[in-house]
Amino acid sequence: MAPPAGQIRPAKYLGAFVLIVVALYSLVFFTGNGKATPKLGIDLQGGTRVTLTARAPDGKTPSEESLNQARTLIETRVNGLGVAGPEVVRDGTNLVITVPGDDSEGAKRLGQTAKLNFRKVIGSPVPNTPAPTESSTPPSTSGSAAPTTTGSAAPTETAASVPPTTTAQGRPAPAFEGQPETTTPPAETTTPPADPNAPPPAEGQESQVDCRAVFQGVYSEDPTKAIDESRTCRQDPQLTTLDAQTVSQALGAFTCPTKDPLIGNDDPALPLLTCNQDLTEKYVLAPVTPPADGSVKEDDYSLYSRLTGEDIDNAVSGTDPQGAGFVVDLTFKGEGGDKWGKFTSANVSQQVAVVLDTQVVSAPNINEPILGGSTQISGTFTQSEATHLANVLKYGSLPLSFEASEAETVSATLGLASLKAGLIAGGIGLALVFVYCLFYYRLLGVLTILSLVLSGVIVYAVLVLLGRWIGFTLDLAGIAGFIVSIGITADSFVVFFERLKDEMREGRSFRSAVPRAWVRSRRTILSADAVSFLASAILYVLAVGQVKGFAFTLGMSTVLDLVVVFLVTHPLVSMISKSKRLSNPKLVGLGGAVQAAVDDRALSGAKSTAVKEV
Repeated sequence: MAPPAGQIRPAKYLGAFVLIVVALYSLVFFTGNGKATPKLGIDLQGGTRVTLTARAPDGKTPSEESLNQARTLIETRVNGLGVAGPEVVRDGTNLVITVPGDDSEGAKRLGQTAKLNFRKVIGSPVPNTPAPTESSTPPSTSGSAAPTTTGSAAPTETAASVPPTTTAQGRPAPAFEGQPETTTPPAETTTPPADPNAPPPAEGQESQVDCRAVFQGVYSEDPTKAIDESRTCRQDPQLTTLDAQTVSQALGAFTCPTKDPLIGNDDPALPLLTCNQDLTEKYVLAPVTPPADGSVKEDDYSLYSRLTGEDIDNAVSGTDPQGAGFVVDLTFKGEGGDKWGKFTSANVSQQVAVVLDTQVVSAPNINEPILGGSTQISGTFTQSEATHLANVLKYGSLPLSFEASEAETVSATLGLASLKAGLIAGGIGLALVFVYCLFYYRLLGVLTILSLVLSGVIVYAVLVLLGRWIGFTLDLAGIAGFIVSIGITADSFVVFFERLKDEMREGRSFRSAVPRAWVRSRRTILSADAVSFLASAILYVLAVGQVKGFAFTLGMSTVLDLVVVFLVTHPLVSMISKSKRLSNPKLVGLGGAVQAAVDDRALSGAKSTAVKEV
């Protein structure tokens, strides 16, 4: 038989609370690293601040719109990783990202352009062997070359036989293959022969690019010129028309640059000479999209994949089912799946390069047509790298490319001093609440203190687990949210206890007043906490930065307040009301309410006697 309204079985509710606490702390100590320590935010544990300098694809000053769009996308990437506490602030043409801890590489990856496309591999990749520098032993005048450049000076004659054009030096192999660096005659061959019909200077600017220097990683200090030099030499349209030997010579003359201005700025409509992410292999890749002049049929996928990151519908990281490591599974949109099926069908036994920000992530062989609209990116990924790659591909590429121009460590000294001052202030406030509750409610005040302590116990466990599961970090704003929530929790107790006094003023005993007071106060408690939670949710959605942390902790504490009030406070009060020794009104701070009820009855009796006498 169910108990009457407002009456409960206290042991049942207290047992449920104990099970919740045991479950939470079992997860704390037996999952993850097993340490009962929450993740701290930037202001409490320090962090790393990385300044990303924006570069527009054309090398010009980025527009306001593109900068704001980039900042929004980076914030979206952060949100996709969970509530982790980073800050993204715009400073002129720079974006300043601050992350907790010393993960500067993680902050740099947040600014990754994530420009993805699929390109057919032309020829075969070759290992990246740096060419000898001028300080090394100079090559002999007989023209014998380094192992990566193949042949002797003879191929230079082949280069001379090519009709000179305004982009002669942008053509990799003929311009560089086999050229000694320390003898004068070969150096002169880097400039096209004089032509009386040469085009005007404005048209001949590209012929002044020293592609041999570009191929050795030497670029102009001007970012705009550096991008133009890279495109001229490494995205020459003739790369797709060269024979296999000349492609091999071009790869041999090229050295993977450690700082590449072309990163994120390559033109998908042109071929590309580039390297993999580890800078261990060099590739010549076909264009992504065909010319717009209609010279290539729409159904011709023999060279052009026509696939970019915009064709991706979803990206999910996971473990490699075929071995150790991690992979990223891609699902294409409808049209993208059709493109992938046609491209793989037309290039069976060929290599396709998955290119992210101008660098090759992986270049697998196509063994058979891949239909169904999905594929997989594999590589030497760690779990965090695979998760990050899936995240950036899912939310799209940035409209700008970024270069990490500065990285510094942020000290937590000021934050710790503020934390110490805040904890002292919070402790003083909490002590005053305890003293007031003990003075005003006596034994019920002890229940209030016990409920607040138990609330802190489950809040702490939830903090540790959220930091472990979604990357939640506790900062000063979050601590402020918890301190404010103490008042909300205490307010729930006050509502219950004051309603209990009202019932006893009406002449009921402590035992009979508890269930009636709970039924009437419960609705008020739920309404108040609902309003508080709704305000926290709205603040979280509209706010940015640390204010989000304040709103998050305030809302979470409000929910946990209900757990404590329903499973701890009410059952304990119900247990006390059934004890003859503990239910003494004076002991529980309700003596005044009982005396008020006696006075009301006496006054009512006096009035009734007076009426009868009249």
